[in-house]
Amino acid sequence: MKLSVVILNYNVRYFLEQCLRSVARATYGIDSEIIVIDNNSSDDSCEMVRQQFPDILLIENDKNVGFSNANNQAVAVAKGEFICILNPDTAVAEDTFIRCLDFAEQVSDIGIIGVQYMDGTGHFLPECKRNIPTPKSALMKLLGKQGSYYASQLAPNAEGEVPVLAGAFMWMKRSVFEEVGGFDPDYFMYGEDIDISYKVLKAGYRNYYLGTTILLHYKGESTQKDDSYYESFYGAMRLFYKKNYKTNVLSRSVVNTATALAKKMGKRHKSSKTHTNPPDKAVLLTENLSVLNRLSQVMDMPLQAASKTIFQNKDHHNKLFIFDANYMSYAQIFSVMKQLKQQGNQFRILPKESRFILGSDRSDDRGTVTVF
Repeated sequence: MKLSVVILNYNVRYFLEQCLRSVARATYGIDSEIIVIDNNSSDDSCEMVRQQFPDILLIENDKNVGFSNANNQAVAVAKGEFICILNPDTAVAEDTFIRCLDFAEQVSDIGIIGVQYMDGTGHFLPECKRNIPTPKSALMKLLGKQGSYYASQLAPNAEGEVPVLAGAFMWMKRSVFEEVGGFDPDYFMYGEDIDISYKVLKAGYRNYYLGTTILLHYKGESTQKDDSYYESFYGAMRLFYKKNYKTNVLSRSVVNTATALAKKMGKRHKSSKTHTNPPDKAVLLTENLSVLNRLSQVMDMPLQAASKTIFQNKDHHNKLFIFDANYMSYAQIFSVMKQLKQQGNQFRILPKESRFILGSDRSDDRGTVTVF
């Protein structure tokens, strides 16, 4: 088998369904399997997978064992030559896996491959490519001076080597994953991607970023930013520095002080909405008028249907665009979102064969789901 796609789920049933439908499209023609491992969700995620995706391997944990342990558990039963670790609050373009596969088979000493991330507003997410976070670069980022924290030496649409790739999408050979010992279980939820990226580099492999294919990542959907989030996140950073840097009492004190300050500032941070004015009209891109009729009954604004030719005119402002994935490919949807992101527009997606729309109007907050 060529590819195993591993998706760790925790209480994001609707986002998981969209993720699975996009992955099904992107794996068409590839000898592959999809593995969903669930960390004891309290919603109906597992029932949805059993009913709608009976061919998918579903692993149900009876407790939340964290990101590292769960993914290691799933990779242990994976059959693919390559694995892709994928967040459930994502959607992939139809050519994503083919591009990664072609690239991986052309480059020697390949380590981890990552792709370009876009949030639900159509904006680029810089954390998809990063440098090794030294205490200095992390502190500069805290002070609002990104400096060398993100791998800004590489343009968003470029291809090239980067040290650290984000855990929402990680493609690698299963043999490399096993050689470096997989994800470190000392990390419960954050820092695992930094740690494994660093381990792969130390093992003599090279990590690559492919900015030519886009991943839609509803950043923040899997996690709410509460006290436990900040404890886990900054605790993971302290753990990484402890494991990978020679420290003395003074340097440990500096790192602990910096991470404590970051936690305090993070709790006070409130993300601003990307859109200041609500949309005045909703446009459904579809050929299915029955979907239009059903969706109109739950919308709180006027809704009209349109074809893709509407985008020949790029002058669209303050509209809510709803993309029917039965009618448009994810690659087309992502392209439109990027094109119209600066004009006060909002975006929702109707996944194939589904009865809900979903999206996010903020880059770091939980998304919105409307069932109809």
